[in-house]
Amino acid sequence: MKESLLLRWGRTRFLHRDLSRLLTHTECWIGLDADEEPVGLVCIGPVSRQEGVVDLGLQVADARQRQGIGTALARHAADTARGRGAHTLTAYTQASHTAVIRILDRLGPTRHVRDGPYVEVHVALDRNSPGRPGSHQVATG
Repeated sequence: MKESLLLRWGRTRFLHRDLSRLLTHTECWIGLDADEEPVGLVCIGPVSRQEGVVDLGLQVADARQRQGIGTALARHAADTARGRGAHTLTAYTQASHTAVIRILDRLGPTRHVRDGPYVEVHVALDRNSPGRPGSHQVATG
């Protein structure tokens, strides 16, 4: 999980203040395995404070990646946001974090905005086509 934490948070430890901030400003779900051990975390919330825009945070334990956990959690988050009237889901990640970018591209039509080594991905939450793979556009910011 240390590699994922480094990609998402810029460090290898998840601090108490990070968890407090997530729980205060977002809605979170934890994915558990058959032994009820946590394998993933997804959060949505109005981090950008833009009307109709919900921001996504996604974390999957390194040992459990490439098993569909991140995709399932991200779809749940997108469906929840869509059901609550959001029109856009955004995520900010390192451009090299291609696994997360692929997950986001599968949620709907996307627009990628590069910011140096990072990319902000905007997913259109089209009510008429939930779960359909999207096309994406790349922009520089």
